Formats: sequence, structure tokens, C-alpha cells
Amino acid sequence: MDGMIVLLALLILTLVTLLKGVRLVPQGYKWVVQRLGKFDRSLSPGLNFTIPYIETVAYRVTTKDIVLDIPSQEVITRDNVVIIANAVAYINILAPEKAVYGVEDYELAIRNLVQTALRSIVGEMSLDDALSSRDQIKAKLKNSISDDIADWGIALKTVEIQDINPSSTMQTAMEEQAAAERARRATVTRADGQKQAAILEADGRLEASRRDAEAKIVLAEATRQAIQKVTEAIQGQELPAVFLLGEKYVDSLGRMADSSNAKIVVLPADIPAAVRGIMSSLPK
Repeated sequence: MDGMIVLLALLILTLVTLLKGVRLVPQGYKWVVQRLGKFDRSLSPGLNFTIPYIETVAYRVTTKDIVLDIPSQEVITRDNVVIIANAVAYINILAPEKAVYGVEDYELAIRNLVQTALRSIVGEMSLDDALSSRDQIKAKLKNSISDDIADWGIALKTVEIQDINPSSTMQTAMEEQAAAERARRATVTRADGQKQAAILEADGRLEASRRDAEAKIVLAEATRQAIQKVTEAIQGQELPAVFLLGEKYVDSLGRMADSSNAKIVVLPADIPAAVRGIMSSLPK
């Protein structure tokens, strides 16, 4: 009876031992096996066997792409402007044994590498370049850390800049600067408009004065020619001249009477005598 119990116990122990040596690795993972505390091999997805009690699965590492969120940090640009930048990195573990034995915490190490490289790259750029050159920052960032993490058996698929913005204090200063610039442009535009209006008004006055002067010259020339023709026509006769001058005299008195400032209009009793007096005073 005792022999049967011992035999049954041995069978159960053997079965448990065999089952402990069977390893089913799921798709998307690799298991790192240690033999007596030392790295031996990596198990691929599927059915695998290990030596019970001698070999152990020390690490279960995913082979799927890993998304690492890089925390936001303050970065100082070349022109001493503080900006807030963060990123996201996509990595893939190619050699699990290097990832687990090459560095204590590969995710933390990669985050620190990206943050350090990002500060260095942005620190060499001005604010305007940093805000408008995401692709350039991305390319430099990928090149700067790809070789470092390759030693850990990790490939950097890509790294993206999520946000890169000025700090809140700098944003306020930029908004005030933009408002001041808009106000300055409005003032300049208004001043230019007033200047052009004044120039056009002055040009108008100048042109009107020029036209008035030309009109007076033309009128004087016409008067001269008219007097000359009248003089040639009358040929020393008094009556036609008296008639013409009397007509002008009456017209002038009529305009004086129509004027709002005129109070009293005095008409000479002998208009022809008055006209003759005017003619006698003219130079011969």
C-alpha cells in the first residue's frame, strides 16, 4: 500500500515537472529565459520547452510598437524665449535580451533621451524657427537618439512633436506686441490718408488759383482788344464812346444796388456829362 502511494506521488511529480517545462508564448511577445540565473535564450511565440527547475522565464517583453508619451517641459530658445514642448515616441523592441539587460528601465531612459535631445535642438533655434520647423526638429530628434537606443536592441519608429508653444507669459507679451503693431499700422495709415488729402486739397487750390490768374489775363486781353477796336471804330467821335462807357457805368451801379452791403446808391443827374468827365481823365 505504501509503495502505491509513493509511486502515485512520483507520477504526479513527474507530470507537474513536465508541465512546468511546456511554455506557450502568445503572439506579440518574447520571453527571456535564464538558466541558473544567466541569460540563455529568448522564446518566440508558440510552443516552447524549458528545463524545469533549471531554466526560468525572467522577462516577458512585448514585440508590438510601444507608444511613449514624452512629458511637457520648458525649453529656452536661442533668443532667450521660454517655450513649452512635448512629444510622443514610437519604439519597437527587436532584441528583448538587450532591452532588459542593457538598461535598467528602457522606457524611462528613452523619455529622458528625447527630453534632453529636444532641449538641445530647440536651444539652437530662434522662437520663429522653433514654431515653424516641426519637421526639422523631428528629423534631428530621431537622428540624435536612434543610435543610442539601438545599443539596447530597440528601434525608434518615429517621434512626433505634439505641442510647441510659447509660455503663458510670452504669449501675453506677443499678444500685446501684435496689438501695438496693429495700432501703429492704423495710425500710419490714417496719417498717410490725411497727408494725401491735404496734398490733394493744396493741389486743388493751386490749380484753381492758376486758372483764376489765367482767366484774369484772358479777360484783360479781351478788354484791351475791345477798347482798341472801339477806339478804332469811333475815330475821335464822342457819342459812341459815351454810349459804351455809359452802358458800363449803369451796369456797375446796378450791381452795387443789388449788393447786400449797399445802403444808398447815388445816380448822377447828367450821366453823359459824368461819362465825358471819365473820358477826359483817361490818358490820350
